Amino acid sequence: MAIHATAEINSQPEIWAEAIAIYPQVAGLLPKKGERVAFVGCGTSWFMSMISAARRESLGQGESDAFTAAEFPYGRNYDRIVAITRSGTTTEVVHFLEKIKGHTPTVVITAVPDSPVTEHADEVILIPFADEESVLQTRFATAVLALIRTHLGENLDGAIDQCRQALTMPLDPELVAAEQISFLGQGWTVGMAQEAALKTRESSQFWAEAYPAMDYRHGPISIAQKGRVVWAFGEVPEGLEEDVERTGAKFVSSDWDPMAHLVVAQRVAVAIADRKGVDADNPRHLARSIILAGK
Repeated sequence: MAIHATAEINSQPEIWAEAIAIYPQVAGLLPKKGERVAFVGCGTSWFMSMISAARRESLGQGESDAFTAAEFPYGRNYDRIVAITRSGTTTEVVHFLEKIKGHTPTVVITAVPDSPVTEHADEVILIPFADEESVLQTRFATAVLALIRTHLGENLDGAIDQCRQALTMPLDPELVAAEQISFLGQGWTVGMAQEAALKTRESSQFWAEAYPAMDYRHGPISIAQKGRVVWAFGEVPEGLEEDVERTGAKFVSSDWDPMAHLVVAQRVAVAIADRKGVDADNPRHLARSIILAGK
């Protein structure tokens, strides 16, 4: 039973509100409109970087890219870098900040004061109220999104209300009993799909994949069949639902804010883990932070 993950998932409406409340104090540390920005992270934080970059650029705030820390292209020039790391101890992120220091202004968003990344970043945004006991990362990631989306000028009151609904609605038994789920997204929700797939994989060794929605028909649809699910975040390409339904797979979408819809996916991931008798708080082969020996 995922005691910590369940409590942390359930706390998200309040955590998002708290992230929004601190925004005026940290607004000056986040990228200015028109700046060329790179968002950097690992694992879930990389997917939050993907979402943030795509959302920022789609709203006309400036050219934005996202990279996992170990794959950052040091030959490119950026006005600012935003690094995301829950623990502040991830080896690749620490080394990245050490290497980039003095070349490009950096701000790190983390949950842990005085962690190694805070020594190397130019600016630090602390959100300790979003930290987690579970290895499975949920509310820290969405709290970062709430903060960044607020910075981009979005009002998340509706998303918070929908999140509350997402936490109380009964889960569809077909989703929890599914053999496989393919998550899809477009634009900024491609990162949502990646994160939802990661949650279901790491929580219970469940078979989950993620693709850009328009690319799904270029091969991945071949695995769709009865007993499997295709789950789309955000706008659904014309004709895709009908194409999926012809395969016998169940199609899932929502007109909710994609961040609230992600909460449903988090709940499904934990429910699958419970069904399989797996401890989602302590996923197999994983730790709260990846700290590489000898690095």
